[in-house]
Amino acid sequence: MSDQFGYESFLSPFSWRYGSDAMRILWSEAYKRRLWRRLWVALAEAQREAGLVSAMQVADLRAHQDAIDVEAANQIERSIQHDLMAEIAVYAGQCSIGGGIIHLGATSMDIEDNADALRLREALTLICEKLRTLLASFADKIDAWADKPSVGYTHLQPAEPTTVGYRLAQYSQDLLIDWQELTRVTANVRGKGIKGAVGTAASYGQLLQGTPLSAAELEQRVMTAIGLPAFTVTGQTYPRKQDLLIANALSVLASSLYKFAFDLRILQSPAIGEWAEPFGKHQIGSSAMPFKRNPINAEKIDSLGRLVASFVHVAWDNASQSLLERTLDDSANRREMLPVLFLAIDEMLSVALRLIDGLQIDERAIARNLQKYGTFAATERLLMELVKAGADRQHMHELLRTYSLSAWAAIADGTPNPLIDDLCADATLMRYLSSGKIRSLLDASQYIGDAPQRARALAVQIRETTALPDQVLTQNSGVQK
Repeated sequence: MSDQFGYESFLSPFSWRYGSDAMRILWSEAYKRRLWRRLWVALAEAQREAGLVSAMQVADLRAHQDAIDVEAANQIERSIQHDLMAEIAVYAGQCSIGGGIIHLGATSMDIEDNADALRLREALTLICEKLRTLLASFADKIDAWADKPSVGYTHLQPAEPTTVGYRLAQYSQDLLIDWQELTRVTANVRGKGIKGAVGTAASYGQLLQGTPLSAAELEQRVMTAIGLPAFTVTGQTYPRKQDLLIANALSVLASSLYKFAFDLRILQSPAIGEWAEPFGKHQIGSSAMPFKRNPINAEKIDSLGRLVASFVHVAWDNASQSLLERTLDDSANRREMLPVLFLAIDEMLSVALRLIDGLQIDERAIARNLQKYGTFAATERLLMELVKAGADRQHMHELLRTYSLSAWAAIADGTPNPLIDDLCADATLMRYLSSGKIRSLLDASQYIGDAPQRARALAVQIRETTALPDQVLTQNSGVQK
């Protein structure tokens, strides 16, 4: 293991390319070790209350709490093959007074799992805040485009009209569900607590004999100090079901972002051409084809989304195959899975925010497609009015179907859509409705139902739901910044 990382060695793209600096810092080695030391200080302080260690020893540990030396710990780890014990050795060497009582009564996961839970909660909080910002931007776009009619698509075929804002509202509704689930998961993050090698707290019970504290009271003091609730029962680790629930919530969010990005890619294709992601003045779309404006940011979201989804299976295996009180076969993959899950989602949210803020909507293309295809959808509207006027529904449906298929063939031949003129001239239809009425009913731009009202109602719901006190996301938070 090298202590010097550079471009001559493998670097994960998440080390520098994807994700925010704030998220990278949170999952850094230095930050993890600061949390470990914070837990050792909290444990020592609780043991001081029990009369097991002195105030001077605790003060010594606290004075050196931030003196992280990862390189020194790595050198020791090469020999002893245990990263946490290597960190203890470095920390103890810095603390001439308190070094001898570090980790007293503890097992590794009393420290590591509680530190991981703190990082998970803080990472979730960062994601929730970024998602809240994205939802606010979506709500603004919904309001701006709630009334703009455009062709809807089912089976990737033109269908009834919708509105731009209503389509945006559908992505937003999914994201709002994700925000609610992620805030729930965040509020329910738990640490292992201070329970020893198999979760029975036997070592602490032995240690605390003859002192005023019980093992449960010691645990309560430590967990209060770090601001983290604990699971009632555990094995050697906290239940890996917690990782699975978190991975699943992040994967579901990735699914919502994936759909938005995928639809954007379709809408940006020249055959539709209604939406496009922002494209920089000096941006290059292709090394071979200078004219290209590829939707590379939407494609990045979808690429990262597939990666996020793949980690759910890893988390499932970890939760299902942590045998009896604990096995170590989750340890190596969690070092990769947890940070990459969050960094990938972090990047997806950042890119999605840039896409929605800079979303380019071509009203000319929308009008062109509506004129070309909207009349077909409006035949449903005409059918209902014909039946209301006394016509046979089945007979009218067949008549409209025949004219529609003929019009589709004309469009395929490159001629203008003849459907309106054909229907307005049909004697059977004019037995029930006037030519002017038929023409009016075939104006698809008016056939959008209550889409604008529903879209705006969703925007209001987003703002009301996400306007929650910050403590909802950070309750019990004790992570030091």
